[in-house]
Amino acid sequence: MTASRRNRPVALLSLGHACVDVYQGAVAALVPHFVAERAYSYAAASGVVLAASLLSSLVQPLFGVLTDRWAMPWLLPLSALTAGAGVALSGVTGSYASTLAVVAVSGVGVAAYHPEAARAARAVAHGRQSAMGWFSFGGNAGFALAPLLVFAVVATGGLRASPLLAVPAVAGAALCAAAVRAAASGAAGAGASVAAGRDDWASFLRLSGAVVCRSVVFVGLSAFVSLYVRERTGGGEVAGTAALFVLYAGGAVGTLAGGRLAERYGRLAVVRRSYALTVLAVAGLVLVPGPPVYLFVALTSAGLYVPFSLHITLGQDCLPRRVGTASGVTLGLTVSVGGLAAPLLGALADATSLRTALLPLIALPAVGRLLLCRLREPGPPGPAVAERADPRDPAAR
Repeated sequence: MTASRRNRPVALLSLGHACVDVYQGAVAALVPHFVAERAYSYAAASGVVLAASLLSSLVQPLFGVLTDRWAMPWLLPLSALTAGAGVALSGVTGSYASTLAVVAVSGVGVAAYHPEAARAARAVAHGRQSAMGWFSFGGNAGFALAPLLVFAVVATGGLRASPLLAVPAVAGAALCAAAVRAAASGAAGAGASVAAGRDDWASFLRLSGAVVCRSVVFVGLSAFVSLYVRERTGGGEVAGTAALFVLYAGGAVGTLAGGRLAERYGRLAVVRRSYALTVLAVAGLVLVPGPPVYLFVALTSAGLYVPFSLHITLGQDCLPRRVGTASGVTLGLTVSVGGLAAPLLGALADATSLRTALLPLIALPAVGRLLLCRLREPGPPGPAVAERADPRDPAAR
């Protein structure tokens, strides 16, 4: 197989990933608009973030278990459409409860997408860290574009224009379908498989704990950095949107850098140093006033995102016989569970100030770094052993 043909499924999966993860970033980008147009309190606004992540947190491991047993490529385009539909409806709902409901539906779509997409990406990456970096880059690029997309749609038409946000979902569904066809024609991802090796649950749980710490920081900043920067710099809506864009855009670059750095220095060394950087960067973001806050937002983004794709491959190598489950947890559950802390931060902000509410986020990367101290590099997975594929899967025929 030529290099270009081998890389085509990776490219398509990366682009599809971008279209799906727009909707994870869009929920946080909509928070300032809910506050402005619907007079939501900080706690109520953060409840929207929770709605997007809570159900996703609960069901994503389930989808991971299912993808360990059967290949479900049809799930990729369907989940893209579901993720987009929920966010598209969030601006036209008539009540807070209905807003929470449609955002939760979007979270289920995101949850359904990631385990199967990560399994497919691992299959077509053929063990290349850089290829998995490109797959993760797509998702983080989608995050980065979300504030700009929401601003372009909502700033001109208000929340009532939110149905226009469904456009990336349609494009993502088409890209995912094309990726499935490309992988099938290249005999990649034809069915679920199990790599030979021993599942190291102790190491996986330590890694998952560190990712939870990272997740709380990321979700907390996603929900409130726009409002916080507007408050600290005296800027308006553009200043807040710019801060959220920097947080997400730096992540897109950091993910690619993480794959390259890991190939040179090793995954765990890069992950540990990233967590240490995040402690200092978040401290600067919260404590340093004025325009320099943008620099610390960028450094925080790098610290949070450089290890992003490495979390996925480390988790998969810790559980070589349960790749879908590992992906559902590291890419889904531990990331989404950060949303559980968002209402607590919002309630604290309502009672005190945004700055006070963000102070605990400085300590969490340090806790994550401690959890990683005794983690060892997993051994390479053994040869894959094919399992029975779903007879309804056209790629398996």
